[in-house]
Amino acid sequence: MSSTLNSSLANTAGYIADLQLPSGAVPWFRDGIVDPWDHVEAIMGLTIGGYLRQARLGFNWLAQNQRSDGAWYAAYSDDQIADATRAETNFVAYPTTGLWHYYLSTGDLQTVRTYWPMIEKALHWVLSLQTDEGEIYWAVDRVKGISRDALVTGCSSIYKALESAAHLAAALGQPTDCWLQARSRLGRAIVHKPHLFDRTWESKARYSMDWFYPVLCGVVTGDQAAARLRQRWHEFVEPGLGCRCVVEEPWVTVAESCELTMACVSAGLRSEGQRIFADLQRFQVEDGSWWTGYVFPDDLHWPDERPTWTAAAVLMAADALYQLTPAANLFVHQLPAAAELG
Repeated sequence: MSSTLNSSLANTAGYIADLQLPSGAVPWFRDGIVDPWDHVEAIMGLTIGGYLRQARLGFNWLAQNQRSDGAWYAAYSDDQIADATRAETNFVAYPTTGLWHYYLSTGDLQTVRTYWPMIEKALHWVLSLQTDEGEIYWAVDRVKGISRDALVTGCSSIYKALESAAHLAAALGQPTDCWLQARSRLGRAIVHKPHLFDRTWESKARYSMDWFYPVLCGVVTGDQAAARLRQRWHEFVEPGLGCRCVVEEPWVTVAESCELTMACVSAGLRSEGQRIFADLQRFQVEDGSWWTGYVFPDDLHWPDERPTWTAAAVLMAADALYQLTPAANLFVHQLPAAAELG
């Protein structure tokens, strides 16, 4: 366990470690599902907490359960498939960001070497779903095939994964052009081609993640990032409580609030991020876990769940704010952003 964490955050990391299964899988909660994206989020929480053996075990679970084509299914129950209906590009890309985070934290290049083939295979599957316009389709359905639409939030997360892939490749002395070129095309699609997203379903703009994920993941940076956050701040941020998940619902969630905190740090709005994070402390439970969310008209924690991925998001936000580990600047972007490239 990391000596830099206070007792509250140490308990949060310990909560994640206690729920990890012997296989390395980290379920949402006891007897809950495991999905690849939230599993990786939990790995990052373990890494911040100093549970490095457990983090490596989490990467090993990914390697053991990766499909031959490079993807993962939507959900698992330990080592058994719980939802084989589809594979989602965002889920499949996210282990790349997790491995880059681990390397930033530890400098452990051997672990990067071990899991780089897994990452390459995963990203090649993801990029097989990138169109000539630059966007990346969100999923492949087992029955219907490719779901030919794209999500702003999901593609922003993939954009960050491609940046992470370039950093990992550079650390290994391997070419980076493949990842950087795909990232550039994807970023330009997000910034300049909004018509490519939400074409076959209702717009997701009512979700806070569509608002702040392009900032969190480095698609939009600097003054443009700060302006983007300020533009809809009053719509999504409930003073004293945190960030709404959906603009019209009186429900704040801890994970989205933590991700917004990190986006604020990335955009140079650190004091705003500190304020949001401070408001969340009321949602921690004695065992170190955190409620998913809070319905404020009813004064009700809802749902009655305390997921490992929410705990991990808290640890990541604390790290971004207070520089607890060498990976604290994961979301402070060094490469040119899509909005800067024009």
